[in-house]
Amino acid sequence: MRLERAANTRHLRGVVHVTSAAARRRRSAREAALARVVEQGLLGPEQPLLGLLDVDGIRASVDALTAAFGDTPVLHTFAAKACGLVPVLRLLADAGMGCEVASPGELEQALAAGFTPERLVLDSPAKTIEELRYALAHGIAVNVDNFQELARIDAIVAERPATGPIGIRVNPQVGAGTIGAMSTATTTSKFGIALRDPGAVEAVVEAFVRRPWLNRLHAHVGSQGCPLSLIAAGLRATHELAEHVNAVLGRRQITGLDIGGGLPVDFTGDEDDPTFADYVAELRASVPELLDGRYELVTEFGRSLLAKNGTIASLVEYTKSAGGRRIAITHAGAQVATRTVFMPRAWPLRVGAFDAHGRPKHTPEEIQDVAGPCCFAGDLTAVGRPLPLLEPGDVVALYDTGAYYFSSHFAYNSLPRPAVYGYRVVDDEVRLATVREAQTVREVVLESGAAHVHALVDLGSATSSGYPSEHDCPDPEEVAV
Repeated sequence: MRLERAANTRHLRGVVHVTSAAARRRRSAREAALARVVEQGLLGPEQPLLGLLDVDGIRASVDALTAAFGDTPVLHTFAAKACGLVPVLRLLADAGMGCEVASPGELEQALAAGFTPERLVLDSPAKTIEELRYALAHGIAVNVDNFQELARIDAIVAERPATGPIGIRVNPQVGAGTIGAMSTATTTSKFGIALRDPGAVEAVVEAFVRRPWLNRLHAHVGSQGCPLSLIAAGLRATHELAEHVNAVLGRRQITGLDIGGGLPVDFTGDEDDPTFADYVAELRASVPELLDGRYELVTEFGRSLLAKNGTIASLVEYTKSAGGRRIAITHAGAQVATRTVFMPRAWPLRVGAFDAHGRPKHTPEEIQDVAGPCCFAGDLTAVGRPLPLLEPGDVVALYDTGAYYFSSHFAYNSLPRPAVYGYRVVDDEVRLATVREAQTVREVVLESGAAHVHALVDLGSATSSGYPSEHDCPDPEEVAV
């Protein structure tokens, strides 16, 4: 199975055999970009860590997704959680995508990137009344997670009709993939209405009977670790429910199906495997009626669009030997590769070894660990990996990190967020653009409450009123770092 190949069943080497033109372009552009950022001093002793995004690769991923669905009516939305950086979202909007958001922060990021409300979908199991009011008033599609949330929407719609689609999220309970935390269609998943629970289907039908403004169903089986057959089984159950609801009502009240995302990524090489075309082929084989145009579809892909188009690069600060094992200490650890460090079997990454000029190293391989800067022993991005011998000043690249690794920073040890740059290679020239500037140490200190430096000491004083004072909240610009 493709999924099993992606589950760290072989060494994840930085140098791999690639066959497709897309994979060859991806690899050569990445190597050119790494050499360029070193040459320009963007990666060096003063800035030893950064992220890179392949702009042409992202556009190619969007094109592949669009082509896979052909003429089927579909709004492809990007799951903002995968990379909530505004310039990235803007690039995706420009490429014709919509955006799926799951928090007020993601919604504001999407709006700042230029997505219009009718191309937004609001998902979240914990939407507040304020979030619902805003979305319903502005024509943003809403996927309702549970019946209590539906009751809140009843009250809002009674005051003012909604201007956008409203659907119910269901959990087809088809089971888990190989990563439980990424599987959202398990028996006890926190998401949606569990269809196999007693009375659940009848309750969903009744919800549509009583609410003519409900017009969508939504299901998302899971993402990494879920085979295409499992995803298709969940969507088949969702399609069957839509047909059942419409038959009971005697009309096509459900006109749209939000089928989520979930295409897994193979972290063992530069090839896309499975592809979006594989995904659609699985749907055609399992539930062909889903793609016949009778329902407007919405997708919510994230990782599969961005992962292979991103790289984290770090200087090697020191090297050492312990217990006969070579260890390279880098600046890329749990703060940027959180899932990989804490769940290495589920989230393995390939590692590339480059010299101090950012060029691939081709010296004989030795077994080495690649460690990060965080102060705990398990802060390792690769263990026992055969790599060209790493030396201080070399560059280590963590591949396939375009999704989640830039936007899900872990603030352990108060390590700042690294800069992120986008790149294109045009006529052998590497063009760079700033996506996010590096966070400064001063900004880290200010985020940690420096503006309220005296608050707790003053709270214990005899003169404390119990309310914040001007002394508690000095001007942040005057706080020393």
